[in-house]
Amino acid sequence: MRAHSHRLLCAVFLAALALGARSARAVDDAVTAQVKQIQLEWETAKFTIPEGDKQTERMNALGIEADALAAKYPDRVEVLIWDGIITSERASMVNPISALSLATRARDILEKANKMNPTALDAGAPTSLGVLYYRVPGFPLAFGDKDKARRLLEQATAGSPTGLDAWYFYGDYLFSQGQYAKAREAFGHALATPIHPDRPLWDKNRRLVIQEKLDEIGAKQ
Repeated sequence: MRAHSHRLLCAVFLAALALGARSARAVDDAVTAQVKQIQLEWETAKFTIPEGDKQTERMNALGIEADALAAKYPDRVEVLIWDGIITSERASMVNPISALSLATRARDILEKANKMNPTALDAGAPTSLGVLYYRVPGFPLAFGDKDKARRLLEQATAGSPTGLDAWYFYGDYLFSQGQYAKAREAFGHALATPIHPDRPLWDKNRRLVIQEKLDEIGAKQ
C-alpha cells in the first residue's frame, strides 16, 4: 500500500512538472508572438507612413502596447528592448520637453535590458542606448555623452558582429563625428551582414540609408 501511494505521488508530481513545462512554453510562445507583432508594427509605422501626425499617432499607440507588455513581462529582455526602442522613437517625434522625458525613460529601460543580456536581439540594448547617447543633447540640457555612445556602440558591434543595426548606428555615429573613413568601414561591415528575409521592410530600408550615407561620404572626399 505504501509503495502504491509513493508511485501515485510520483506520477502526480511528474504530471504537474509536465503541465508546468507546457504552460511555460505556451507563455513563451505568446510573448514571442507579441514581440514579433510589435516589431512588425514598428517597421510599418517607421518605413511606410510619412513623417508627421499620422506616424506620431501610430507610434504613440504602439508605445502604449509596448509599455503594457513590458509591465506584464518586466523580466523578458526582448520585451524591454522593444519598449525602449519605441519609447526612443517617440522621443524623436515630439516637442523638446516631452522628448527629454521620453528619452530619459527609454534610457532607463534600455540600461536595464543591457544589464540583463547585452547580446540579446543582435545587441539591441547597447545599440539603442548608444544611439540615445549620441543623439540626445549633452549637459546641461540633457544626458547625451559622445564618449559613452562610442563605448556602447563598440560593445554592440563586438557582441553582434553580424548585426545590421549595430554596424549601421556605429557608422552613423562616426559619420556624425566627421570620422568619414571609419564610418565608411563600419557601413561596409553593415552591408556585408546577412540579408534578413524575415524582416524585408526594415532590412531594405536600412541598407538604402547606409548607401545614401556612403554616397555622402564620397561627395565629401
